[in-house]
Amino acid sequence: MTKTDNATATPVSTSVQVVRADYANPVHAQALVDLLDAYARDPMGGAHPLSDFAKANLVQALAARPQAYSVLALDGEHAIGLVNCIEGFSTFACRPLVNVHDVAVLASHRGRKVAEKMLALAESIAVERGACKLTLEVLSGNTGACRLYQRLGFANYQLDPAMGHAQFMQKWLD
Repeated sequence: MTKTDNATATPVSTSVQVVRADYANPVHAQALVDLLDAYARDPMGGAHPLSDFAKANLVQALAARPQAYSVLALDGEHAIGLVNCIEGFSTFACRPLVNVHDVAVLASHRGRKVAEKMLALAESIAVERGACKLTLEVLSGNTGACRLYQRLGFANYQLDPAMGHAQFMQKWLD
């Protein structure tokens, strides 16, 4: 999801704070929309801006869903990173699971372990919710993000190696 380059990684600035987003906080709300729009415009996010509808309604729609939560990375007063998470349910484990739906770090701050810090908080919140696992999807060409996720313990999903890895598929609905 997020494009990272660990070959030039530098430590996260001590001024970077990672916090759970407060959807009722107008600063957090605007940061969420701005960061998601920046991610959507990136080739890893599809290279198209968010629609006006999404920009106007996203935060309110997330706030209306108790299964959603977001994490922001702030460098001083500037929002530099975002993780959106949506709780689902594992029928096999009969417990919640959390899908890490978006991971975005501004290009100016990539390679500084910002995504790693945000994912650590996202995981901590998932554990508090009793989740059995985190899931995410990533484009195979996003090698920096793939390396990051693997380093953090994510692996391709499979039940039986003979049956192969799971594939992420979609079908758009009107």
